[in-house]
Amino acid sequence: MILFHGHEAHTRSVVKAISWRTLGSIDTFLLGWLFTGSAKAAGAIAGTEVITKIGLYYFHERVWSSISWGTKRPQVEEDSAPIRAEAGLL
Repeated sequence: MILFHGHEAHTRSVVKAISWRTLGSIDTFLLGWLFTGSAKAAGAIAGTEVITKIGLYYFHERVWSSISWGTKRPQVEEDSAPIRAEAGLL
């Protein structure tokens, strides 16, 4: 599946998803508390959304990691030794 063949390791995508979600959950908790006035309700909102958003972010990262648009990746050079040998360059 193309989704899982990006230039980053799966572990990196998972760690990035968790660190981003931690920050996002703190934000969600604070906003929930601000709007509801209840730390319990804010905790319930933040606790519920953390699981779904880690998964969504992981898949989002994997999709973007398999798209080369907008990245500068080194060109993979084919083995040109036989060609250079034939041309007397080796």
